[in-house]
Amino acid sequence: MTVYTSRRAARVLLVDASDRVLLFQGSDPARPGHRYWFTPGGGLDPGESPADGAARELAEETGLRMAPAELGAPVWAETVEFPFDGVWYRQEQQFYLVRVTGWEVDTAGFNDVERASVHGYRWWPVAELAASAERYYPPDLPGRLGAVLAGGGAC
Repeated sequence: MTVYTSRRAARVLLVDASDRVLLFQGSDPARPGHRYWFTPGGGLDPGESPADGAARELAEETGLRMAPAELGAPVWAETVEFPFDGVWYRQEQQFYLVRVTGWEVDTAGFNDVERASVHGYRWWPVAELAASAERYYPPDLPGRLGAVLAGGGAC
């Protein structure tokens, strides 16, 4: 039986003027060969709202500073289960859409775990991500993001 650690998180779909989404490439320290792409964001601090956490994570991981109110409403929410560094998590997460003309990513705010497990970043066109053999999370990201961008709202 798997024992899960509960976690709340907020993630950001940072999309530029060419409709490319920013993803980081990372690996699990317990499974170094397991590489994957993921959106900026992460676990919420105790008492932190999802919007506050998304704004904090966005600043720490990309250097882009925004007030939580500027994020608007989440475009989707989900619960996922995954292992990281030998611990299984059940994570409730909300995704926020942030549009920028362009952005020069600054990872100076990474913590020790991020510095050890994040290997780079890339701006991905949605169609290229969907056609890629690369692993990314969430696994339905291209479809969900495509729907959000086409409809301009939640999916």
